[in-house]
Amino acid sequence: MWIRKLLMAAFVAAFAVPALAQAPAPAGTPMIVRGVIEKLDGTTLTIKSREGQEVTVTLADPADVRGVKRVRLSAIKAGDHLGIAALADASGKLHAQSVTIFPDWLHVADGQRPWDVTPDSIMTNGTVGQVTKVSRSRVLQVQYGDKSADIEVASRTPIVTYVKETTRELRAGRAVTVFARKMADGSVVANATVVQRGRVKPPM
Repeated sequence: MWIRKLLMAAFVAAFAVPALAQAPAPAGTPMIVRGVIEKLDGTTLTIKSREGQEVTVTLADPADVRGVKRVRLSAIKAGDHLGIAALADASGKLHAQSVTIFPDWLHVADGQRPWDVTPDSIMTNGTVGQVTKVSRSRVLQVQYGDKSADIEVASRTPIVTYVKETTRELRAGRAVTVFARKMADGSVVANATVVQRGRVKPPM
């Protein structure tokens, strides 16, 4: 009986591994569109990008729309999951350009990679370890995988978190950051759209 069970387990595993290996990768090339909303027509969002181009984005159904709410620097604590856009100085020390604290309902993969908010900026996603107060600034030890980075966050650095919104907030004149994918045919499809909430604009 146990031999029969063992053979059955091996049979299932033989088919399960290829199935996992053949899982299709998301279509399209990742891209970020930053700019100001011109209009929303159904699921078509037209944006005047920061480069001055008109970009048409197709929203998913349902659309993932997030507003931004300001957070105080003093509120950041060990265990927070966040993303920090930063620049390195001549000595290699990282200085935050913006901080986004991820809410519990959002899963974001950890890691460090080049970012395009400004030339030479990088994005670090991870969990806050030690928080060190330096005058009015904070140095955050951000852990991602088996690595960590110390990033200084000045008192005037934009710090936000996400709140869930609907497409009703996608109004003309509001600043927006769209995490999207550019398809082979040139169309742009949104994965998530971060929109200005009140006077708070997406800093990322």
